[in-house]
Amino acid sequence: MQPDLLDRAQTAHVLQQFRRRFPLVHCMTNDVVQTFTANVLLALGASPAMVIEPEEAQQFAAIADALLINVGTLTRDRAEAMRAAIDSAQAADTPWTLDPVAVGALTYRTSFCAQLLTLHPAAIRGNASEILALAGMSSGGRGVDTTDTASAALPAAQTLARQTGAVVAVSGEVDYITDGQRTLMVTGGDAIMTRVVGTGCALSAVVAASCALAGDRLANVAAACALMSQAGSQAVARSEGPGSFVAAFLDALHSAGADA
Repeated sequence: MQPDLLDRAQTAHVLQQFRRRFPLVHCMTNDVVQTFTANVLLALGASPAMVIEPEEAQQFAAIADALLINVGTLTRDRAEAMRAAIDSAQAADTPWTLDPVAVGALTYRTSFCAQLLTLHPAAIRGNASEILALAGMSSGGRGVDTTDTASAALPAAQTLARQTGAVVAVSGEVDYITDGQRTLMVTGGDAIMTRVVGTGCALSAVVAASCALAGDRLANVAAACALMSQAGSQAVARSEGPGSFVAAFLDALHSAGADA
């Protein structure tokens, strides 16, 4: 069955929810992208918080509207904090999202993420190679970079969604978002987004925020991908390279929906 294009009205609806609800997103993300991730969430209308000490992470996950687990700079201490936060989020019925950065390329994080799959993530967002590896299939990932296409990873994403109950988003030249039965497709963005550190990680934070919103989770996650892709397309037209792209990208997110 062919994926369906996301209804543009759903993207507008999710954006409205962001700006009415101001979802509080507990971002346990990697050290490289914390500032950029926070700025992306703020530009869209969400509220970011980076709490990583184990005791505090457990406390804060119960307060937040959504939790992001990003293993980009994973350590054993951070893994302990992440597990504590996930346990607390589950007890509070808070949705949590997994970003399996470089899974398949490195053994410790691959084993850790395999354990996390049993803890019922609401969503999983990764590139094609990461999703293939997470689903136990061979991939061509090279660290955080993918050498596989998003379309090639779609069957793995569908299988992973059915196995875990999560909405799985595969990012690439086209984004595919699936719950294992239905699949939505998001186009847009630009290759320059792969030349800016943190766009994928920030997308995972936006996906996490979307899981806290009312409505169809599959459509909400796809709308999160669409908001980021649309901002990327607008920003590349206004910028001259990666440096000016970042500013234009944040501006595009901030002004999203202004012409609606």
